[in-house]
Amino acid sequence: MQTRRLGTLYPVSRLALGGGGLGQIWGKTDREEAIATVHAAVAGGITLFDSAPLYGRGEAETVLGLAFAGRPPPGARFTTKCGLGNPPANEVASIVRRRLERSLEAMRLAQADLLFLHSYVVPDDYRVPGVDAETQDRFATRLSLYRDRVVPVFEDLAREGLIRHWGVTGIGLPAAIVDVLGEAPRPAVVQCIANCLDSAGGLNRFAVPAQPREIIAAARANGVGVMGIRAVQAGALTDALDRELAADNPDRVDFDRAAGLRALARTMGTATAKLAHRYALGIDGVDTVVLGVKNREELKECLDAEEEGPLTAEQSRAVDAAVGRR
Repeated sequence: MQTRRLGTLYPVSRLALGGGGLGQIWGKTDREEAIATVHAAVAGGITLFDSAPLYGRGEAETVLGLAFAGRPPPGARFTTKCGLGNPPANEVASIVRRRLERSLEAMRLAQADLLFLHSYVVPDDYRVPGVDAETQDRFATRLSLYRDRVVPVFEDLAREGLIRHWGVTGIGLPAAIVDVLGEAPRPAVVQCIANCLDSAGGLNRFAVPAQPREIIAAARANGVGVMGIRAVQAGALTDALDRELAADNPDRVDFDRAAGLRALARTMGTATAKLAHRYALGIDGVDTVVLGVKNREELKECLDAEEEGPLTAEQSRAVDAAVGRR
């Protein structure tokens, strides 16, 4: 397994094990298989484990706690997240601390290497199209609240030693994310879309494209590490969807858009998901690619993709052409 420095931080494996599959949100698995997948990830050289309370209502963090029993291998790094929304300013510190402590307890850790804000950051006067203010306040954090309360709380937690560093989720309004990446104190890491469609699928709740390449470029310009997410875009960049989706579902739309990618994968004699992961590994500025696997079989395919390495420039151009990306 190759490693790369995560921004200005420590070296991490080129693949990170994400908590979505472990938390059973990407299809059926069970706790025993999830724990076995964690162990197989370690054996395969993965050193970064990315989780959140949202993944299976704590199941992913519980799996990590059981897998390592409070004694992770040397060099292992762990992330967690706090979905904050837009609470009253005087409640931010208690909410973040309470949720972080709950995550640490589940993972059986004294400290998280990274704590991410798991909310969209939006300008104070922005309104998400088609969403009422109360609903928006559950998943979006105002920029002023982020600057005045969230950042100071995260900085305090780092000084106390409950976290080493903090980051943000790079999905939302691109201009707001770019602003955040250029401000001090700035996040150490951003999690950003890394797929050939440049698509966040159903996670994009805004009336503008996700623009991940621009966000990644801003991160690199400011020394911010990049964890690439959604390499297979919720299953859209695979040979077949593992669940029924309506024709207008964003992930189903992306699956249909990717018909050319599946055809290309067949001509190359490879699985579409492997091709998508190799493409993501080659996106300039991405330090590590977070996997959404739910079992050892899916993990092995990703480990094989990393061993084969990123696509050549010619192969990447073929992928871009197959999905109509210019």
